[in-house]
Amino acid sequence: MENSAIYVRERGNLRRVSDIVLAQPKPVSSCRRTNPFVLRKENFIFTYNAEGSLRYTTKSLFDITLLFVADNIHHVDSLVGFPDQIGDRLFAAAEENRVFLNADISSKALQLFSDAYGEMVLGSLCLRNRFPLLHERMDEIKTFHSLKCLDLFGCRLGDDHDIFQHLTSSSSLASSLMQLSIGGNRMSDVGLQRLTAPIRMLRKGLDCLQLLDVSFNPISVRALRYITCFPKLEHLDVSGTSVKLGTGLKTTIWDLLGLIYSEKSLDRFDHSRCKTEGWAEQVVNQWETNNSQMPKLKKIDESRTSALHFFGRQKFVRDVLNAAPLVCDSEEEAQRERLHFFRPAANSHIPEKQTPYTTNQQGKPSWHNIKKRQRQSERCDSSRQSPPTKRLPSSALTAEDLDLLNNY
Repeated sequence: MENSAIYVRERGNLRRVSDIVLAQPKPVSSCRRTNPFVLRKENFIFTYNAEGSLRYTTKSLFDITLLFVADNIHHVDSLVGFPDQIGDRLFAAAEENRVFLNADISSKALQLFSDAYGEMVLGSLCLRNRFPLLHERMDEIKTFHSLKCLDLFGCRLGDDHDIFQHLTSSSSLASSLMQLSIGGNRMSDVGLQRLTAPIRMLRKGLDCLQLLDVSFNPISVRALRYITCFPKLEHLDVSGTSVKLGTGLKTTIWDLLGLIYSEKSLDRFDHSRCKTEGWAEQVVNQWETNNSQMPKLKKIDESRTSALHFFGRQKFVRDVLNAAPLVCDSEEEAQRERLHFFRPAANSHIPEKQTPYTTNQQGKPSWHNIKKRQRQSERCDSSRQSPPTKRLPSSALTAEDLDLLNNY
């Protein structure tokens, strides 16, 4: 196969490909094969009959071809149109062959499967308190553009992280993501402004977001106005922030977002609800296991030893993996810090103490405010569905937004 020509049949035409380099055969000690045209033991299945005699049968051509394609998955142009059953088996074969651990081809391979099968590859991703995994596998994580639930709690994102631009620039992810947790990331008002700036200025992105967790971040009430760009937001968690519970806060969140305060903690914000689910679930576990393994070589060159001592890589990974999630000291404190808000149903009755009012609206019933909020939401949805026909007025953008826009 080293000097042989490779021919590809494409749309009924046979053409010669000269720039494709197939995967090299692995050592004999490996239990996997890369060249199905060479007669090897891996192409046979050995069994024993009732008399105890050894019997062998050849593997099916489909299995041999499947493993061959898995070894050379980086040469595949597209899997769009292939049945889900074949895609599942091909992904499992590539995973078994540890293709997704190879940094040179893992991103392209995952992008190949994500473009063809979307949510089935990964529909939910939980990186809670696993920030080394996020930073080291950023390119691969960006290929999961069909996520519905993404948990980035405790990933130390700060105010300026590459994941912010990815969340708003990916059209597929912006239209599929429904739950986003970015709590415990030391994010201030500036970070929330940067995250929502493309959405507020371009009027698109994260249209389906229903749940947002910004808890345990040093954000203030002033930053809540940046969240108004999410038209379908139904649940909001601002626990552990600079936002303090009071009548003014309830009125502000109702006026801005149409959400009311929940006396009880909402189960929707339980982090156990967001789990890594999909074909790539074991791939994410392999990444974490592979990154947490410490080098076992007895001799390490001097430069690498200095780097390990300087950056503290081994201790850093060990402490992160053993770190416990951010929790409060006591149950009473945890209950007091819970600031959960939700959108009431259309036929529900809002308690009088939570209904915002002004001097000229005291006589109006609570259901009037609900219907008014619904009409405003409908007008917002209709305006978002139609493309903008004119430039946004200058009053919609503040001086900070304009400065931020100039940086893009």
